[in-house]
Amino acid sequence: MSELSDLYAQIRTCTLCSLAQSRTHAVPGEGPETTTVMFIGEAPGFREDKTGRPFVGPAGRLLEELLASIDMKREEVYIANVIKCRPPRNRDPLPREIEACKPHLDRQIELIRPRMIVTLGRFSMDRYFPGAKISVVHGKPRKIDGILYYPMFHPAAALHQSKYRPMIKEDMARIPQLLAEIDQIRDSQKPEEIQQLNLF
Repeated sequence: MSELSDLYAQIRTCTLCSLAQSRTHAVPGEGPETTTVMFIGEAPGFREDKTGRPFVGPAGRLLEELLASIDMKREEVYIANVIKCRPPRNRDPLPREIEACKPHLDRQIELIRPRMIVTLGRFSMDRYFPGAKISVVHGKPRKIDGILYYPMFHPAAALHQSKYRPMIKEDMARIPQLLAEIDQIRDSQKPEEIQQLNLF
């Protein structure tokens, strides 16, 4: 068993927060054990809870369409969420749930070692752009400790409001160029310094 598989087993039996009591399945994440790009969403939904897989509902289908638009396949990237269990009635994740799941996501990133992390939605964005507004920082990459963090709207936003679809498509279209130029992009400030500098 690989270290990542061992982590999946830990996540599936995790009881660090109360979501363990209401979940059908924990949703660890999926994708190659070594990949260049990692997508981080917010939380599993109804279909994800039933299947134990991330992004398998309508938002997942849109994500696959967006990947295809830049000649990438779902199987080539890693997909995970900030929290691994579905919140009741798909409510927003609570701070204590995000904190309980943080070691799982940190360990995934450590094992996969992506060169680029695409945050989908404001909860995953907040890990690396604390205090920022997604409407302002989407599509603006920031390189920290050698990893390029790239905030995007969650695909679900485009399903709920059509005005977000062009923005999501435009931001996705930049990914191949950013990957090609990643070694030329200089490291910027640490996450905790971003808010202090009033960059946004």
